[in-house]
Amino acid sequence: MTTKVLIADDHALVRDGLRHILNNAVGFEVAGEASDGISTIALVRSTEAQVLVQDLSMPGRSGVELIKQIKEERPALRILVLTMHAEQQYAARAFKAGASGYLTKESASAELVAAVTKVAAGGVYVSLAMAERFAQSLNEPVNALPHQQLSDREFEVLRRICAGETVTEIGEALCVSSKTVSTYKARILEKMQMAHEAALVRYAVRHRLFDDNDEA
Repeated sequence: MTTKVLIADDHALVRDGLRHILNNAVGFEVAGEASDGISTIALVRSTEAQVLVQDLSMPGRSGVELIKQIKEERPALRILVLTMHAEQQYAARAFKAGASGYLTKESASAELVAAVTKVAAGGVYVSLAMAERFAQSLNEPVNALPHQQLSDREFEVLRRICAGETVTEIGEALCVSSKTVSTYKARILEKMQMAHEAALVRYAVRHRLFDDNDEA
């Protein structure tokens, strides 16, 4: 039986690489591709497949929000997140939203086929490195840290603030107005009880929320 796979990533080279790996593996067929949130939803609605390999950061909306909507519309579709984000916080949010697997792009060439196979069969896939991070998180204090109180969209805005993006740049990336981004920013500061952006950045560095070279 051939496993049909959909690929959603805003980088053409990444899609080409994933397609090459899967089409050259026995038992897989890439049935369609998408480059942003809107086209991903359209693809999922129009194309039958067993697995969606989805980037976590694409233009238009956060990947976690996208996972939630896809699972609401196509609950049987299995989602494997493929991302640059190696942080446990991102993985936890993705699984909570409905993802069945989490794989970093640096591991894709070696682990993609195994990950898609496991997810398509109804299992859950997580790399050994990420599994270790989850295990380590079990030893953290029970009380929620300030950033854990943020919504998925607020967490995405926090990531972009810490990456040095302006309100305008964040608005363009998320397809919302600058005013909306400012509202998110104010809400983040209030929830985390911080006075300014610099405090948010220091907090993120201290808690190692984002990689130094974080990219979409």
